[in-house]
Amino acid sequence: MKNFILDILISPDAFFQNAINKKENLKVPLLIVLCGAIVGAVHAYLVGGLTGKLMSALLPGMTTIIAISAIIGAIVAIFLIWILMTGVFYGLSFLFKGQGSFRRCLEFTGYGYLPQIFGSVIGVIVAFMYVPRVVVPQISAATIQDPQVIQDAVKALMHDPAMMEMTQVIAVVSTVFLLWSANNWIFGMKYARNLSMRDAAICVGVPVIAYVVYLTYTMTGI
Repeated sequence: MKNFILDILISPDAFFQNAINKKENLKVPLLIVLCGAIVGAVHAYLVGGLTGKLMSALLPGMTTIIAISAIIGAIVAIFLIWILMTGVFYGLSFLFKGQGSFRRCLEFTGYGYLPQIFGSVIGVIVAFMYVPRVVVPQISAATIQDPQVIQDAVKALMHDPAMMEMTQVIAVVSTVFLLWSANNWIFGMKYARNLSMRDAAICVGVPVIAYVVYLTYTMTGI
């Protein structure tokens, strides 16, 4: 298992060259993505709890409701991203006359996701460090019906110094490990769709760069 993980992380070319000769199997990639989803859910719980505290005046137990919703949303989102990213890679590869099944692409994209688990773990550690330092604005029951009050409170939360620093650190960490995964995906698509290195890099690089821009915008507020 140790060698298997190391091969994906540091020798993706050799790993996928070997994997393409084996029968398609989604069990391990599914497990990898599931692990990432679980870690992502922990992060969502920690950050979602802040919004729950903000809205606690609206309904008793709102903190728990929002935290649980954040957990479910994080898990669903990661699996959707896995499928959507594979679909984009697969679709773009047709421009270069790629050959190979969608299932194989889904398998190799799942393997390539592995580095992001480590990035997510770092993200959780960062959240544990910063969340207790975030000052959550208080909304009273008397003002909860005023949309402007809620809007101002949410804005104050997002611009809290600790909150801003946390999102910026996590954005940097997420980007680094996403690019690591992108490197793996390039080799994965090379073999899954029988592409040249250049064509595989284009198929992976274009959507990943677009996603990095989106991630930077949403997590830093730029």
